[in-house]
Amino acid sequence: MNERNVATWEEFLEGVKEIQDERSTSSYYVQNSPLLFRGQRSSSWRLEATLERVRERMLYREYYQIIAKIRPQIESLMDTDWPIPPYLDVERLVTNYDEFSLALWAGDRPAYAYMAYLRHHGFPSPLLDWSRSLYVAAYFAFANACKHRDERVAIFVLCGRNFAVSGNQMNVMYRFGPYVKTHRRHVLQQSEYTVCLSFHEEWRFEAYDSVFEDGHRQQAFCWKFTVPTTERSKVLALLDEYNLNAFSLFSSEESLMEALANREFK
Repeated sequence: MNERNVATWEEFLEGVKEIQDERSTSSYYVQNSPLLFRGQRSSSWRLEATLERVRERMLYREYYQIIAKIRPQIESLMDTDWPIPPYLDVERLVTNYDEFSLALWAGDRPAYAYMAYLRHHGFPSPLLDWSRSLYVAAYFAFANACKHRDERVAIFVLCGRNFAVSGNQMNVMYRFGPYVKTHRRHVLQQSEYTVCLSFHEEWRFEAYDSVFEDGHRQQAFCWKFTVPTTERSKVLALLDEYNLNAFSLFSSEESLMEALANREFK
């Protein structure tokens, strides 16, 4: 991963422009899909899915069993309906490398819409959420950062690699696109997701530490920009001018209060 410490918001934008220009002239980068961005309020945090924080290298079938078990409670209390494949079908599928790999790349990803819904509501998830908008990512980086401390936020930029290889016993990153019917926040935040897995007799979730390393197993290119938290007020005010704030991204009463507070107490 290429890490760059910048001094200002404007310097970050210049860095992204350099990446865009480089991508347009190099065959190493995937051209037919947009760059993805992810903001984190602390530059010291790893790039990791929320599931990693509670269970490392969890088997896919074990996670699927849990989310299938809790589904009736969610549907009953939230008046929603999330039809997903039966657990026994998925249990069989995840022991087959070729069949499940094809489903992840271009097929009917098991319970994708339901898993995206769970991710947006805070349930531990193997999906790492990104946005196609660098400004949405910037909001998530700066919204809860403390401008009075000598700290930095992080904004990650992700681009796929052409001719990336995959195979047994190696960590592979899959990108799930935006075309899924799920929670409205998915649309408001211009969301896409990645998931990192490996196959060792059956599929399991993996960390992202190795997928950006140089070499023939590299899955994608990732840049990490760190920006001082002292830029917070300027960035949030700029985003608010374009109506990009907590309320436009979450549409709840609490997020309206947050947006108004950020606007009035700069």
